[in-house]
Amino acid sequence: MRESTEQLIEQLKKYPTFNLMNVARKLKTNERYLRLFLHRLKRKKVILSIEKNKYTLCKDPLVVASHVVWPSYISGWAALRYYNLTEQLPNTIEIVTSKKRRKRTLFFQEMRFKFITTKPALLFGFTKIIRDEKELFIAEPEKALLDAALFKSMSLSEIKDIILLHFSRLHKDKLITYLLKIGNKSLMKRFGYLLDQAGKDYYPRLHHHLDHNFISFDYALPQKGNKNAKWRIIDNVTKR
Repeated sequence: MRESTEQLIEQLKKYPTFNLMNVARKLKTNERYLRLFLHRLKRKKVILSIEKNKYTLCKDPLVVASHVVWPSYISGWAALRYYNLTEQLPNTIEIVTSKKRRKRTLFFQEMRFKFITTKPALLFGFTKIIRDEKELFIAEPEKALLDAALFKSMSLSEIKDIILLHFSRLHKDKLITYLLKIGNKSLMKRFGYLLDQAGKDYYPRLHHHLDHNFISFDYALPQKGNKNAKWRIIDNVTKR
């Protein structure tokens, strides 16, 4: 071993996550010894295990989640909490990626990582931030809300509450642009109707992309309620 354990750990701190190959670049020794070396560090809780042959010295679940698979970004509840658009403390971090994984969930530091696989065309609307000198990629607030509805990780009732409460903080034109880019008719109907209720009418921009089928506003609730002919929505949230 050419470097001491302390020197190696300092080198590995540069990586949000690392594997056997990262260590092999620093140490000139055989693979069997490397595995034993990492096992000892893990047992001493110097390093933390994420999954098979993937480790970290970072204890921040957001940073680690952003580096488990690439390309990817953090979305849903965790992103909305980051922007203080909800007071709810999520126990799951949703990671949107175009890469297929055999394991759809991981557990790290009592946090559940949930991987949502989608087509590459939907990997947009996220930004890079620096947290504790590490890069992480996280959805913009508007895309986080759309993802939450598209992947059904939140109910429309919850999404509605967030939008109405923080309406002035959201970029409505960006939300519409992203809706059109996603191209999901049901999503357009639901958000168009929701924005209508908040006092913004985007029907002129969206109506050419809609069909004539009625859908329930909240997919998590029974399909009962008043029909809105404009957006072809069955309002199963608003009390009569």
